[in-house]
This record gives sequence, structure tokens and C-alpha cells, in this order.
Amino acid sequence: MKFPYLASLTLLALPLTVLAIEPGPSSKAQQETENWLRLQVDGQAASPTVQRATPAERELAIQRLLESKKFAIPEKFDEDNASGGSGSSK
Repeated sequence: MKFPYLASLTLLALPLTVLAIEPGPSSKAQQETENWLRLQVDGQAASPTVQRATPAERELAIQRLLESKKFAIPEKFDEDNASGGSGSSK
């Protein structure tokens, strides 16, 4: 009777261990990632030149999108019947 009670109490207290993690980045890589994301959100490194697509580029993009919609996504991927790729043969 005592063990299940203690086990449940431990599981309920487990989320409180998250509070022990110090705020801020835990590594240099995370710090760099956060810096890049902050630049993106703030727009500090944005180019003053607005990039616009020409009508021909927009038409090509629409055609690529429409081409990608021609084939339905299969329910299941069958490796034996898959064509192409550079995997090893059995």
C-alpha cells in the first residue's frame, strides 16, 4: 500500500524538476541559434532591397506546384517496388 502511494507522489512531483533548469541557452550552439532567430524576427539583418519575382518566375513556381499535386501520396511506401535511389541491392 505504501509503495504505490510513494510512486504516484513521485510521478506527480516529476514535472516540478523542470523548474530546476536554469533559464537561458544551455550550449554555445543553442545561443547562436537563438541569435539567428532573433535577427530573423526583428528584421535587423534584412536587406533594404525588396526581392520581387518576375511574372515568368511566378508562373514557373505555380507550374511546379501544380505538377507536384498530380500524383497522390500513397498510404504505404513499398521499398520493393520503389524505383530509383542509390541504395544497396539485396
